[in-house]
Amino acid sequence: MRPTSLAFMLASVFASSVYSSSTVASVPNAAELTAQVESKVIAWRRDLHQHPELSNREFRTSKVIEKHLKSLGLEVQTGIAHTGVVAILKGGKPGPLIGLRADMDALPVTEVVDLPFASKATDTYRGQKVGVMHACGHDTHVAMLMGVAENLVKVKDSLAGDVMFIFQPAEEGAPEGEQGGAELMLKEGLFAKRKPEQVFGMHVTSSMPTGVIGLRSGPAMASEDSFTIKVTGRQTHGSRPWGGVDPIVASAQIINSVQTIISRQVDITKAPAVVSFGAINGGIRSNIIPDEVELIGTIRTFDQDMRADIKVKLAEIATNAAKTLGATATTEIQPGYPVTVNNPELVSKMRPVIASVVGDNKLIEPGLITGAEDFSYYALETPGMFFFLGVTPTDKVPSQVASNHSPAFYVDESALKVGVQTMTQVALTALGTAQ
Repeated sequence: MRPTSLAFMLASVFASSVYSSSTVASVPNAAELTAQVESKVIAWRRDLHQHPELSNREFRTSKVIEKHLKSLGLEVQTGIAHTGVVAILKGGKPGPLIGLRADMDALPVTEVVDLPFASKATDTYRGQKVGVMHACGHDTHVAMLMGVAENLVKVKDSLAGDVMFIFQPAEEGAPEGEQGGAELMLKEGLFAKRKPEQVFGMHVTSSMPTGVIGLRSGPAMASEDSFTIKVTGRQTHGSRPWGGVDPIVASAQIINSVQTIISRQVDITKAPAVVSFGAINGGIRSNIIPDEVELIGTIRTFDQDMRADIKVKLAEIATNAAKTLGATATTEIQPGYPVTVNNPELVSKMRPVIASVVGDNKLIEPGLITGAEDFSYYALETPGMFFFLGVTPTDKVPSQVASNHSPAFYVDESALKVGVQTMTQVALTALGTAQ
């Protein structure tokens, strides 16, 4: 999950919806297989949690994954998008190829959770020494997909199709000056030889109780674009503002005017959108009006046309607002992740399948989430489905616990078996092996 906290955004938008599982038969052995692998999944998760690695630096993590996948007899390819690992499981019967994805990277966060396997790791991030922690739960994603791989290998002869296991680096964003993540995996040919007919992903969240699954049809998570606006004036003494051009006042005008994009210029009945400024940098003394001010911020949308329109409006407002005060403004937009869209037909098919695992009352439909996910790139290529797994102990109130990306983020490990069984059953159903 990108820097915006997943759990914070989910806390106020989840509302339960009930789906009937009465028409779905159990996938053979899914629960039994998961019970057999649960202790391994927990052990893998603890090891990965204790040894987190930042984006594009997941060297040890990829070795752990590679060793396990090869032990299962799978075809394994490494080094995709720097540290990505991909394995193919060939089923015993002809059928489609499906993709299952887990992200691998950790965050520059210093852990404060009192665990025997808490992270003590450090690294360098933007030139500073930082703590490193799996504060978004990617360690659980890797461990659960390793468990799913073991489950499916055990029943490979009954699989009517093949499975691509995708262990992806740098979901949190590649370091400055580098490429990474899902987009780079695709650029390097992940789907070139054979594209999966469906792709599935899962993300843990502290905003839901352990064992609850959140699944939404259509747009589910927002696109994310960053922007930088450089406002240039002419430096002068603070006591003589008429002797120069004040980029600080021009910046204030831009910030206020940009708020009208969402409130007055886009149709928010079509889809919500957000434009936020995150930093203002300019000046050094109280009595000097500077030459330049830099504004940085983020754009979040759920519609690709609206996304493009907001970018145009942002640049126009910046240019014109600065011009009225004699300043100039240049706008640069750094494209981020697209909208994450869940294929409606796929969601409709899998809702009762998931309900058969967790129970009707533990499958809920989330509202729109303004966080972004690079799983979206896969879902642009082929029908995709991305769902959420609650990991907050049932004796805690989700809205009151530490969110994803927090140094106090905590995972109830009893949720992992739910994730493994759910993804196993989804895969078996996609390959036509449900009975």
